Amino acid sequence: MTEMQAPPRRDIDRDTRLALYTSLVRLRLFEQRAYDLFMQNLVKGTSHLSLGMEAVAAGFGHAMRSDDYTFATYRGHAHTLVRGADMAATMAELLGRSNGLLGGKGGSMHLTSVEHHAMGSYAIVGAHLPIAAGAAWSAQVRATEQVSVCFFGDGTTNIGAFHEALNMAAVWELPVVFVCENNLYMEYTPIRDVTAVANPAADRAASYGLDSILVDGNDVEAVYELAQDVFAKARAGGGPSLIEAQTYRKGGHSRADAAKYRPPDEVEAWMARDPIDLYRARLLDLGVDDEALRDIEERAQAEVDDATETAKSGAEPDGSTLMTEVWSDGGAAWRN
Repeated sequence: MTEMQAPPRRDIDRDTRLALYTSLVRLRLFEQRAYDLFMQNLVKGTSHLSLGMEAVAAGFGHAMRSDDYTFATYRGHAHTLVRGADMAATMAELLGRSNGLLGGKGGSMHLTSVEHHAMGSYAIVGAHLPIAAGAAWSAQVRATEQVSVCFFGDGTTNIGAFHEALNMAAVWELPVVFVCENNLYMEYTPIRDVTAVANPAADRAASYGLDSILVDGNDVEAVYELAQDVFAKARAGGGPSLIEAQTYRKGGHSRADAAKYRPPDEVEAWMARDPIDLYRARLLDLGVDDEALRDIEERAQAEVDDATETAKSGAEPDGSTLMTEVWSDGGAAWRN
């Protein structure tokens, strides 16, 4: 685990701090429920959870403007929810039900809510980085001051699209923020074993004329503060930023992965830095009443319970919808 000096703290107001804590708890409980439903064979397809990594989504999500763009990987449940997507519809999408965000056709790996500017979760590693750059170019041309925010894993830094997108974004000074969620493992392989530099994103930033930026991805306030800075830079025409958020997933790469390849002492050290436990303790130190935090936790649990029942009550998609929204005219008839 790389040691980082704690950033200077800003005077974040109480409401924002409670909103950050609420997001952490909501995202954690949602992912825990998703795991439970998967074990009941109710989640269709595979599922990649962000348990332990919630502070990255919460910190960046709360710093975004409502019209900023989010692009995520297949580990995108948290990034979609934090933008305002309905929890019940998100859960229903995981279950493959017709009341899901995408009518049950996208599933866990392809969550999208254009209404909330959550512009998709992408299963092809690195595929969304050039798309995020394109969205930023659109915002630049339209002079909207929107920022495109692209989340990806550490393994993506060894994909050609990562370097191509970074280079073009820097050349065109695009308002895009690339966020590497470095959880130390590209699926089952330690990123350090296959990468020539210690910090796969931050140590490569200089190649594109960008600052090397590392942030503690388990410290939600540090993430939130950094996000505000890089978003302000992008809106002012200062070009792209590349962030490496160091974090750790509580479980394996996907539900089928027991993650036994991880050294026990490493796991123990990171579990002691759980982002929710850390932030709860900090809020108590700042004088927030324990009852207020328990109220947040209880309301989040009730929301997840309600969302689960709503999702489970949804019907299976009708077969007639299978071939819709596949081609530009909404059907395949023109191909015959």
